[in-house]
Amino acid sequence: MISLYHYLTLGAVLFSIAMAGFFLNRKNVIVLLMCVEMMLLAVNMNFVAFSRYLDDMAGQVFVFFILTVAAAEAAIGLAILVVLFRNRASINVEDMDSMKG
Repeated sequence: MISLYHYLTLGAVLFSIAMAGFFLNRKNVIVLLMCVEMMLLAVNMNFVAFSRYLDDMAGQVFVFFILTVAAAEAAIGLAILVVLFRNRASINVEDMDSMKG
């Protein structure tokens, strides 16, 4: 049987992989957005695991709010990425150091 410890360990591993990806790859904006999404999903897994373990629905309600924020972040982030690619013809983070219009 899978216990709370297994879910928390998986959540911690996913969060660590996302954090490592965030710090190791600072060039591609799409990878950075995917790392942020993976961090949010790891937190969601921990919320659901604790919610199930404690027989309380509050954790699962928080998951819906986090999923809403994650969807909005993905939509806005990708829209900004498309605009930057049209203006600069690159998605390299190092090319976006100036704020010229």
